[in-house]
Amino acid sequence: MYALALATDYDETLADHGCVSADTLEAMGKLKESGRKLLLVTGRELPDLQRVFPEHEIFDRIVAENGALLYDPATRKARSLAPAPSAAFVSRLREREVVPLYVGQTIVATLVPNEAIVLDEIRKLGLELKIIFNKGAVMVLPSGVNKASGLAAALEELGLSAHNVVGIGDAENDHAFLQAVGYGVAVANALPTLKETADATTRAARGAGVAELAAKILEKDAELMTCSRQRIHVGADRAGVPAVISPYGGGSLISGTSGIGKSTLATLLTERFVEKGYQFCVLDPEGDYSHLDNVVVVGDANAPPSIREVMDLLDSPATNVAVNMLGLKTDERPDYFAKLLPELGSLRARKGRPHWLVIDEAHHLMPAARVGNSFALPKDLPATVLVTVHPNLISKDVLQKVETVMALGADASQILATCSEAVGIDPPKWSDEPAQQEILFWNRTTEQPVRKIKVDRPKQARTRHKRKYAEGDLGDSSFYFRGVDGALRLKAQNLMMFLHIAEGIDDATWEHHLRSGDYSKWFRDQVKDKELAAEAHAIERNEKLEPGESRDAIAHAVQSRYTGTSLA
Repeated sequence: MYALALATDYDETLADHGCVSADTLEAMGKLKESGRKLLLVTGRELPDLQRVFPEHEIFDRIVAENGALLYDPATRKARSLAPAPSAAFVSRLREREVVPLYVGQTIVATLVPNEAIVLDEIRKLGLELKIIFNKGAVMVLPSGVNKASGLAAALEELGLSAHNVVGIGDAENDHAFLQAVGYGVAVANALPTLKETADATTRAARGAGVAELAAKILEKDAELMTCSRQRIHVGADRAGVPAVISPYGGGSLISGTSGIGKSTLATLLTERFVEKGYQFCVLDPEGDYSHLDNVVVVGDANAPPSIREVMDLLDSPATNVAVNMLGLKTDERPDYFAKLLPELGSLRARKGRPHWLVIDEAHHLMPAARVGNSFALPKDLPATVLVTVHPNLISKDVLQKVETVMALGADASQILATCSEAVGIDPPKWSDEPAQQEILFWNRTTEQPVRKIKVDRPKQARTRHKRKYAEGDLGDSSFYFRGVDGALRLKAQNLMMFLHIAEGIDDATWEHHLRSGDYSKWFRDQVKDKELAAEAHAIERNEKLEPGESRDAIAHAVQSRYTGTSLA
């Protein structure tokens, strides 16, 4: 379920000349029975709405007075979302015989052509008020108060995101809230300007149009939510045609050799999520995303991430989370992920969030050796971005759910072949290899060929994986002090442990690895730090250094890059 709520205007949308038909009410009832929420967003004052629409209690929340009042029919409690109207302003309008004149808890309303008098009094009194038109109605509200702001308050109470809401309306005052929701619809009788900005228009008018939309939501809500406003821009091909991924399609895969830019691309996507107002969660086995903007990090090298804390944070639609698994041993991470994934799936089923999942080192968390059912995988993996060096090591059950492949570097061809084999189709073909700063972009559900895409660069400078290498558990990439005859097996799972062990081992063991070039090789091949490797190589070749001096030199080189301190 993608569309978790329907938000509808009242007059000339849900209602036909003030009355809601039995058929329209029946359609609303079916939508509610499906587990979705119903929200009424109207310019009317609450007492007036309750008088003309006794069945209003079918709605989970009512936004009245064009966004200035929020009402919960279940508890019968209302709260103002804006200050009361100025007594002096209302008095002046009455003195100037503005009729009709309606005064609510916040709203002041009349009809055209009284807007000239209203505007004149606003100017004379120096009030921060604005006029909103609703066909023949003239509504006066504090600046910043409209149907979109009122709907946002209602969704906050319900714990829902506007991305998972379908909205429908007919008039000028519906523009704001239809643009705020994930899919905005105009009824057939709506103003032409509203139809132009809406994502779709119903065939039927008024309540029949709302019933038509409700039936579509029940039948194929995922198709409704694929409008261009929802898509994430990745880059563009040489012809300038954008490459996008959709939150309501299948999963995406980012793959390439180590150090080629996978995490940089993933970082760009998180920036796009923030721009669109999507909530995201990054599953981060090696601490590569702890410095992302707009995230709360759970877990570190010393403390495993708490699943409860992750879920409590994600309960707020405005909070993005990076789950740092450095505090877990490498072989513990798949089991942790297998426990977390059903929790995330349950939240998505109930709230539609987090809208996007980014799963780094996916070959570790979802390995081919495990049975797909052990992950409690959903039928699809919408809005899930898998990041991996080794797509061939990912569970085939998972790869079959991937819709878009973004392949980087020299292994791009093999990546596409691996994904093709997983879904049982022939590998796609393309004309030539991508240039530098280009990737292969393949959406296997479309007829488009593989495209070479120039990827945008993230705005935030991506911090190197320092914490991962300094404090994490590198697993199979750890350094082992074995000594001259191989009698030792002292494991350094990260750089800090490397320095700790190096300080305590005998000179013969230290010198054996130094003269063999083992330190620079480890820094280059496993820590992926060419500069550190080059400095270590120079130290290894300097035969004038005593063991203590070379030890200090290596320690200084490591600490200056990964701790910001020199050897004490």
